[in-house]
Amino acid sequence: MSARDQEFLKSLRATFKIEAGEHLQTIATGLLELEKKLQASEKASHVEKVFRAAHSLKGAARAVNFDEVESICESLEDSFAVWKRKGTVPTPAEMDDLHRLLNSAIKVLNAPESGSATPTEKTSPVPHPPTSDPSALTAPKVSANQPVEPTVIPPATPPPYIPASAAEKSPAADTVRISVAKLDAQLLEAEEMLAVKLTAAQRASDLRELSHELNAWRKEWALVQPEMRGLRQTSEPPESSVTSPASALGLTRLIEFVDWNHDYFHSLENKVAALRQTAEQDHTAVGKLVDDLLADSKKMLMLPVSTLGAMFPKLVRDLCRDQGKESDLVIRGEEFEIDKRILEEMKDPFIHLLRNCVDHGIEKPEERVKHGKPPRATITIVVSPVNGNKVELLVSDDGSGIDVDKVKEAAIQRNLILPQKAHEMTETEALELIFQTDLSTSPIITQLSGRGLGLAIVREKTEKLGGRVSVESRRHVGTTIRIALPIAVATFRGILVEVAKRQFVVPTSQVERVVRFKTADIQTVEGRETLSLNGRVIALASMAQTLELFATDRPESSPTAIPAIILVAGDQRIAFAVDAVLDEQEVLVKRFSRPLSRVRNIAGATVLGSGRVAPILNVADLFKSAKMNRGAVANTAATAKPAKVESARILVVEDSITSRMLLKGILESTGYQVKTAVDGLEGFSILRTQEFDLVVSDVEMPRLNGFDLTARIRADKKLAELPVVLVTALESREDRERGIDAGADAYLVKSSFDQSNLLEAIRRLI
Repeated sequence: MSARDQEFLKSLRATFKIEAGEHLQTIATGLLELEKKLQASEKASHVEKVFRAAHSLKGAARAVNFDEVESICESLEDSFAVWKRKGTVPTPAEMDDLHRLLNSAIKVLNAPESGSATPTEKTSPVPHPPTSDPSALTAPKVSANQPVEPTVIPPATPPPYIPASAAEKSPAADTVRISVAKLDAQLLEAEEMLAVKLTAAQRASDLRELSHELNAWRKEWALVQPEMRGLRQTSEPPESSVTSPASALGLTRLIEFVDWNHDYFHSLENKVAALRQTAEQDHTAVGKLVDDLLADSKKMLMLPVSTLGAMFPKLVRDLCRDQGKESDLVIRGEEFEIDKRILEEMKDPFIHLLRNCVDHGIEKPEERVKHGKPPRATITIVVSPVNGNKVELLVSDDGSGIDVDKVKEAAIQRNLILPQKAHEMTETEALELIFQTDLSTSPIITQLSGRGLGLAIVREKTEKLGGRVSVESRRHVGTTIRIALPIAVATFRGILVEVAKRQFVVPTSQVERVVRFKTADIQTVEGRETLSLNGRVIALASMAQTLELFATDRPESSPTAIPAIILVAGDQRIAFAVDAVLDEQEVLVKRFSRPLSRVRNIAGATVLGSGRVAPILNVADLFKSAKMNRGAVANTAATAKPAKVESARILVVEDSITSRMLLKGILESTGYQVKTAVDGLEGFSILRTQEFDLVVSDVEMPRLNGFDLTARIRADKKLAELPVVLVTALESREDRERGIDAGADAYLVKSSFDQSNLLEAIRRLI
């Protein structure tokens, strides 16, 4: 190894030790917490944290040839994988063994490196227990009977200053060494100036609104000028008038006051106009200064992607060598600069992605030749700017692609989805499963993969930074992971919405569009409300119910249209009904400190220009909460219509006598008047001769099925507006779409039938 390579690897190890200190601290804290008396859920959470920290540290250690640390982490990982799977926690004796392993890792990292920076080739890793039994753990180079000594994990210190290229030498006068901590503090102070910019904008807006109000007053004054002229003539009556002097004097004074009032308001109008102009000029000037200050401050912490990717070629080489594979790593756009904090957060995800490319993606040379590919694979990382303030990172390989059937099978085995659901899934939906925790298509657990953690960490880290991740794959062609991230993490654009008389901010990057809909546009599918937009059915949820807020009914005079924002997380979309969409603006994120470091549905807070504090919503959490909450939008986002239970007449069309009597009993016990029909043809004949408020129908029936019955109802001029609810055993996506296309207002599946869903749908439709 050349002297330059040794120096480069030495710098990588220095950077790795900083990261290792953080992971070791997480492991140490987790082990100490597990020795306390905690609830089962809390213990499981700490097991998960230690498991992930050991997994990430193992991957980083492998990249810089810290074989002993890698082996120790693998032993820790094996232990916690067993406890995680069995739902148990370590015994005191096992905890002692774990602490010895942790101390061994700390000693290895703290030991001074002798001779060259590192050997040219990797040495054999420290052997770890062949069994997954945690009791078999032994710490390398540490006696099993040796007492556990407390080891202090040293605080991470910044690595020595290393120029971007050894060949580039700048004069000492052109550079200055500054601690990264000081640069971070400088950036935070510059970011706080954003509040000044927003306040100036708010003041200019307030004066603009006041100016408009005065302008409206002036228009009203102009409308009463004819009456004022008549009053002035009345105040000077002719000598023959019988008007008393006192009345004439009072009218004159009133007219004089109104004239003075007009002049006074005109003066105020001029002053407000001048203040408005000054405020807008100040806002423009302050805004430019703040924007320039922020931009320059961010540049100080912008680093090229090459600082992150420097370790990747060797990582890929070593991974391929261990598996008997061949691959080239191509990096494009590595000169593009990104916020240092984002690069640090994305280091682990990139290691996981590259490991996945080697282990799951590219094939061995002989297999590639069979498929007409060159024996040497290509892994590509492409960095490209998007819209000026975002960056897209692509990690792709030309390997075997993702076997969707294996992904579904693994998900079923892990009880992540039901077999019926797997059968209905599209390929895109199935590919999204790879980001689930504990899901892996690897038949065995190896040093590289098999634990189902890597891609879950990728999505978690990406969404934490306000980004999005998606996957594209073709069998025997390759796989591409697409990650979209902001260039900087401090500020972003946000949409201000009002929910239950409170204001919240939603990241603009995760808002697909803003729409308005009416309650008549809502369709119920499997007990959940949906909207049909551009031929696509999108789930609908109430933001107030998702956030567990008391929704306020809209006044009867309000418009019938309800605003909603369509949010995107991966390939999923949900429309959230809100009370109002107020504005879009730049937002400065204020992270929570303990004990509010993790609040469900909330990612942070910001201070608006008005001085009010608005929570920033966590879109990933909103999706989870919305899926758990089956509340209806119609009763919370719009004025509820009183149910006409006593007078409402419902026709039940069902060929099964059992189902027919069940539905009839449910509806009559609620107070509805019910008539039944044995099939669609009889039901349609009854509808032509009698009046009903709603139809509840089965689909599979003799003579005329439910789809055709619905179509006939919609085609009849007298019956076209009659609400139809289909209750059926057909639950495939095609059947649901066919029911909606036929004109059904609600589609309920018998396998997940809940009478509350049926009654709720009827109350909304009648």
